[in-house]
Amino acid sequence: MISSTEMAVVDANAEALGVPRKQLMESSGNAVAHVVREVADPGTSVTLVCGRGNNGGDAFVAARFLSGYEVSVHLLGRPETITTDIARENWKALQLAGVDTRRVGDSRSLELGDPDVIVDAMLGTGVTGALREPEATAVEAVNAADATVVAVDVPSGVDADTGDSEGPAVEADRIITFHDGKPGLESVDASVTVADIGIPAAAERVVHRGDLLRLSRDPTAHKGDFGRVLVIGGGPYTGAPALAAQAALRAGADLAYVACPELVASGVQSYSENLIVRPQPGDRIAPPNVPDLLEAASGMDCVVFGPGLGDADASLEAAASFLAAFDGTAVVDADALQAVPEVDTEATLVCTPHQGELEAMGGTTAADPDERAALVADFAADLGVTLLVKGAVDVISDGDRTRVNRTGNPGMTVGGTGDVLAGVTGAMACPLRSIHAAALGAYLNGRAGDIVVEECGYGLVATDLLEAVPAACWHDSVN
Repeated sequence: MISSTEMAVVDANAEALGVPRKQLMESSGNAVAHVVREVADPGTSVTLVCGRGNNGGDAFVAARFLSGYEVSVHLLGRPETITTDIARENWKALQLAGVDTRRVGDSRSLELGDPDVIVDAMLGTGVTGALREPEATAVEAVNAADATVVAVDVPSGVDADTGDSEGPAVEADRIITFHDGKPGLESVDASVTVADIGIPAAAERVVHRGDLLRLSRDPTAHKGDFGRVLVIGGGPYTGAPALAAQAALRAGADLAYVACPELVASGVQSYSENLIVRPQPGDRIAPPNVPDLLEAASGMDCVVFGPGLGDADASLEAAASFLAAFDGTAVVDADALQAVPEVDTEATLVCTPHQGELEAMGGTTAADPDERAALVADFAADLGVTLLVKGAVDVISDGDRTRVNRTGNPGMTVGGTGDVLAGVTGAMACPLRSIHAAALGAYLNGRAGDIVVEECGYGLVATDLLEAVPAACWHDSVN
């Protein structure tokens, strides 16, 4: 099963991996036509009721494959308002081929006639809520007809994720859906066919620009809606916690706080006026600081624990004590990773080790990429955490789902890029599930490095990545 959001991500990732959406639409339309042939003999009449998006585009393609039938295609709306180039191209192809195409400008003018089959291609998986006109009236007309109804992807008016409908919905006899089943179809009383349309398995496994679709923002949002991140670390180092906190802001968090020893607090603050610094007594994070840290963390959407922490026994004890008492979401990095294997916690943890740190935690590795990924998945399941294991190819797993990230370059071996990764992942963990936060954290950090290396070559430094993170987040192409 795949949700509507995941389907959109996979579709975009497939294109990024070299499978054009036009090709996928051609395969989808062919699959629709195949189901029509199963329910109706050649020469019978088929009416396709189409929306202006890619769902309608699938039906435009299907109409070309149904040359042996009496086909009529009804477009709900004006052709110039078809929303995608590929759907518009396929509409034009129908007209050039002399297929009976009809524009429905007013739902009251929709006349379906007496077809043997009606294809419902009005709305796709991404549409939720009550139907508007002209779709609402079109649905009533479809349901009133004495015809076999074939729905494309999901019956119009039905939520693909829940199966619910807020008002009228198409009563389909057959459903042809693509790539994988949709959760909402389990509750629909219709025969469902899942068609393989050529989306490669890598579109679900490899993190790519389609994953950026998870970062959509409500235009009516307010300050704080996209996350408050608290970075806990510093003492031996000042740059690491400052990098992580600035990276969280660059990746879209609304507020970034740094809890660090008072000895280095002014140094951390000096890196950016955008940081909110909360000095802690002492020269290192230690057990006496934990109550204050827990109180500070209680108002945060995510905590990033570890940048610049150091490996003093007192600091590692504080990390273990904090994680044992914390029940929120935390990204654990650097020396704090040592505390994770032995701690019993209710927290949701995302751990970001490199290979050496993974082995210090008790994990194992392998030269073969598939075996390495399997070992990471097993270890994530054993620990009950999400792992983001850094490398030439990053491996991300929560034990249930495993993904790989290919962005990044050898210039990112420079110090500090891991702190940027921790901060970006912390920002992602505010609105997203851990597996998605870790996957996007890896992709965006590597993508920022790739942007920078084009300008700086292998002389890049971690602060260069901060400037490139917004471009990686918001300006990569997602069609």
